[in-house]
Amino acid sequence: MSAGTPKSLPSSGQKSIQDICHPLSAEESVLTPSPDAANNTTSSSIGHKDLSLPNGNAVDTSSPASSSSLLNRLQLDDDLDGETRDLFVTVDDPKKHVSAMETYITYRVSTKTTRTEFDLPEYSVRRRYQDFDWLRNKLEDSQPTHLIPPLPEKFVMKGVVDRFSEEFVETRRKALDKFLKRVADHPVLSFNEHFNVFLSAKDLNKRQGLALLSKMGESVKYVTGGYKLRARPIEFATMGDYLDMFTQKLGTIDRIAQRIIKEQSEYLVELREYGPLYSSWASSEQELQEPLDGVAGCVGNCCSALEELTEDMSDEFLPVLREYVLYIESMKNVLKKRDQVQAEYEAKLEAVAFREEKRTTVPTDVEKCQDRVECFNADLKADWERWQNNKRQDFRQLLTGMADKNIQYYEKCLAAWESLIPLLQDKQEAKAETN
Repeated sequence: MSAGTPKSLPSSGQKSIQDICHPLSAEESVLTPSPDAANNTTSSSIGHKDLSLPNGNAVDTSSPASSSSLLNRLQLDDDLDGETRDLFVTVDDPKKHVSAMETYITYRVSTKTTRTEFDLPEYSVRRRYQDFDWLRNKLEDSQPTHLIPPLPEKFVMKGVVDRFSEEFVETRRKALDKFLKRVADHPVLSFNEHFNVFLSAKDLNKRQGLALLSKMGESVKYVTGGYKLRARPIEFATMGDYLDMFTQKLGTIDRIAQRIIKEQSEYLVELREYGPLYSSWASSEQELQEPLDGVAGCVGNCCSALEELTEDMSDEFLPVLREYVLYIESMKNVLKKRDQVQAEYEAKLEAVAFREEKRTTVPTDVEKCQDRVECFNADLKADWERWQNNKRQDFRQLLTGMADKNIQYYEKCLAAWESLIPLLQDKQEAKAETN
């Protein structure tokens, strides 16, 4: 489902993306370097910034992105075999805190690692939602060329959802856990110093690391809106079209799913009233008492099975749809940043041509801007492939689970009604013998 690969950027002097050798790309076989591209990459100060950690160590680009866990019986042909991971993060144990000023929930964030960037092999800290939000903002600022996983939405409609209910807190915990796992699995984001601080610091000082913004981040952040991109390269235009289509499809599925849940909930109300009527009837019908009680029991079993199915759709199906709606927004933001950097590059080229000065070499600032475009393209392409792999695995797991839940629902209903048949047959045979 990934987009096609463009032949070149529609800018004068821009190299083909296929000629760019970027070590952080997920598929090095696709990005075959040419000698010129390799030389430009080596001479780029921006490229060097992106290939080193805040502490000066080189990024380990050999670690593949890990896949989401699947149902035991589901095996994907694109799973990574023999994958080694050195950073494990979990979010659990939500606790409610009440003070005179506010009421809030904290979650335990547990980390196990063998990385040398951490002073200890294990950490356990407590974080609240705004701490996760701080981390995501820092990742966006310091890693502007990468797709940052989304967080669950902070605000809920008052009177509709109780944000301190067990169901809501558990749903949010799962989303926060998935957010950290996606960051920990990323070969670049997982080495971010803000992420290290978030996982290891007992008291999170949110003013830490303000000077860690890379030159790349500052460049992207402060690009003015005066530049207008001539044309988005075919690969990234295809990405944008796909995201628009995917948003539309997810929106339609979400609306229908919510309507189904509403109708199932209304049906449950009727079933809960329907079953006891047979029990009430049975109390006044001595001859039909057992069959009527049996029907009441069947309706009760079907009611319980439908309630489980409805809860599963609300707790498992809808949150995944919402996560990917937010993921799409994040991807569109990265695409816009990429367009800004390319627009700046095109504007610089036009300015040089307009001066009509005889130059034997391209100005340094134009070369640096070109390097930023190439770096952005390679990072975005790698993250796009990683996102597509995660999406494919998540939805296979989701749809397989949904199929299993529906099969279980109908099997329970079938078993309930089949258990009633022998009782009715026995009554019929007993009546025939009496006659």
